[in-house]
Amino acid sequence: MGEQTVKCLDKGVVVWLTGLPGSGKTTLATRVAERLRREGYRVEVIDGDWARKTISLGAGYTREERRIHLHRIAWVARLLARNGVVVLCSFVSPYNEVREMIRKIVSEEAPFRLVYVKCPVEECIRRDPKGLYKKALKGEIKHFTGISDPFEEPVNPDLVLDTFRDPIDVNAEKLYRLVKEIIGKD
Repeated sequence: MGEQTVKCLDKGVVVWLTGLPGSGKTTLATRVAERLRREGYRVEVIDGDWARKTISLGAGYTREERRIHLHRIAWVARLLARNGVVVLCSFVSPYNEVREMIRKIVSEEAPFRLVYVKCPVEECIRRDPKGLYKKALKGEIKHFTGISDPFEEPVNPDLVLDTFRDPIDVNAEKLYRLVKEIIGKD
């Protein structure tokens, strides 16, 4: 097997996936990242679970704590993109005001696209991959988005992926095409 050529971009991009917990954000980001890596691109997936265990250790879930946490992530994503990395961020990021802050931070140096991973809360509860909705419904988790804390649908997302109606392959292809449109076709 030969060495793979790394495709160096002058400037990367930040694609920010937002949606309810369990909507499929990280699954889609990971699938597209794997495809882009096979093509030789430098790609990072930053998701909420990883970020809260590393660069935002101890971050809480109140509105202000989320704002501070996502402010940090936006700067990390911006720095990566500035250095030619395709950055796929997977965060609930439930508030429009905070998403606009993220867009402003990143857009000063790199292309930014907001993707709404849309899925009804009832379906997210049914999926409940980590058992969090079950705990939130029992009152064991405070400030849980979709249950005890609101999720504001994005006002003008660059792309909407409906993970309730469309299969993962269809949504992954749409996300892949968005990224390729930004970074240019080979």
